[in-house]
Amino acid sequence: MNSGLMRKKYRDTLLPGLLSLLVMAGILIFLVINGYLFAADMDDQIEAAAQKSYVFKTYLKGDDIRIDCRDGVVTLTGTVANEPHSALAAETVADLPGVKSVNNLLAVKEGIPETNSDAWIRIRVMTMLMLHANVDGAHTGVEVLDGRVTLRGEAGSHAEKELTSEYARDVEGVEDIRNEMTVRKEPKKEHRTIEEFIDDASIKAQIKLALAFHRGTSPFRADIEVRKGVVTVSGKAKNAQEKELVSKRIEDIRGVISIRNRMIIE
Repeated sequence: MNSGLMRKKYRDTLLPGLLSLLVMAGILIFLVINGYLFAADMDDQIEAAAQKSYVFKTYLKGDDIRIDCRDGVVTLTGTVANEPHSALAAETVADLPGVKSVNNLLAVKEGIPETNSDAWIRIRVMTMLMLHANVDGAHTGVEVLDGRVTLRGEAGSHAEKELTSEYARDVEGVEDIRNEMTVRKEPKKEHRTIEEFIDDASIKAQIKLALAFHRGTSPFRADIEVRKGVVTVSGKAKNAQEKELVSKRIEDIRGVISIRNRMIIE
């Protein structure tokens, strides 16, 4: 009799405990699966956001770039036309929501030219003109010989021609500028269209590359934040002229709406 009561008491104690363990195990499995699916979904969103970004759809559209994201860690593989394209790809992806780090394994198709060589300078001048909206980098011919840059093509105005020279002259390694661009006799007819949306990650990537290539701003380690096209710059400048130069060099980067320069003068 006592043995039967003991077995009944044992069952009454054991079964609820087992049931509780099964429930807890089920909850744990659910959370693990749900967390895995959430992480996988986030990775898919990061890959899609990169492909849809302005930088990838315009500057990098001719490059062979593969994006693989695992738990927020992005790996870039494939080939790009030049070193600036590699930097643009990595900088754009790094600023996307959910990205923890970027492993940039992109190969440069023609290799990386020697620093300060004519080929090295030419790539940087062409990239600089490409990033700024107030000059026509896509239709400006750039030749470099012993550090001396010759610009050819057609500018929409004398101001645009001078600005093209200014941006090219500020690139590291440029010794002199010879601007042989012609000025269009009649203003180019602009067909007004809906302005293309440029995402914040693409804007920030362009700004960082432009500041890195300008000899006047390349030493800066400014912190850049972009929210809906509004750029906030923080960091330190030696004087008011340097602070102003940073704003001037990014004010016509494609997608920039306004600038809040909060750099502190040392």
